[in-house]
Amino acid sequence: MQFLAVPADVSYLFVRENVYLWKGVTMTRFLRSSNFWLLSRALLAVISFSIAGVAYGQTPQKRANLAAADEEPVFHEYRGVKIGWVADEVRKKLGSPANKGDEQDFYMFGEKETAQFLYDKGQVTAISVDFTSGAKEVITPQQVFGADVDAKPDGSKYKLVRYPKAGYWVSYSRTAGDTPIITVTIQRLPPQ
Repeated sequence: MQFLAVPADVSYLFVRENVYLWKGVTMTRFLRSSNFWLLSRALLAVISFSIAGVAYGQTPQKRANLAAADEEPVFHEYRGVKIGWVADEVRKKLGSPANKGDEQDFYMFGEKETAQFLYDKGQVTAISVDFTSGAKEVITPQQVFGADVDAKPDGSKYKLVRYPKAGYWVSYSRTAGDTPIITVTIQRLPPQ
C-alpha cells in the first residue's frame, strides 16, 4: 500500500496538519468547505449571543429576589389564616369547607371567590385563592407586593417573590382577556 503525503498549507483553528491519503482514494474534508466554515461561525455567534442574553436576562430577577430576602412580605395571610396553622384552626376560623380532606380543604366564598388550603401533617403549607371576573373585594397587586405589577402586552400579569426569612413565597397571577381569573398563592418554601 502506498501513502502520499499531502501538506496542508491552510491553518484551521491555528493547527497545521499533514494529511495522508491512500493512493487513488478521494476524501472530502468538511473543514475546508467554505459553506461549512461560514455555517459553523454563524452558529457559534448565535449560541454566544443566546448565552449572553440569558445570563443578562436573569440578573434583574436575581437582584429582586435578593432584595426580597431581606424584606418582610406585605401579604402574609388570607382571611386571618396563615402558613403553619393547624387544619382545625382553619376550619374554626372559616367554617366548614365545601370539600374537606386530610391534605386539602376547598372553600367557596360566593360564586366568584374560592380558596384552597393545603396541609402537610395537619399544618397549612399553601393557600391559593381564585377570583373570577366580577368578584367583590378582589386582592390587588398593591395588597400582595405593595406596588403594582407590570402588565404584559396581552393584559396578563404575573409575579412571584420568595421570602426566605419568612419561609414562604407569594405569587400574583392575572389571566388575559375580558373575564380574567386572578390567583394569589402563598406557599411554604422547601427546607434548605
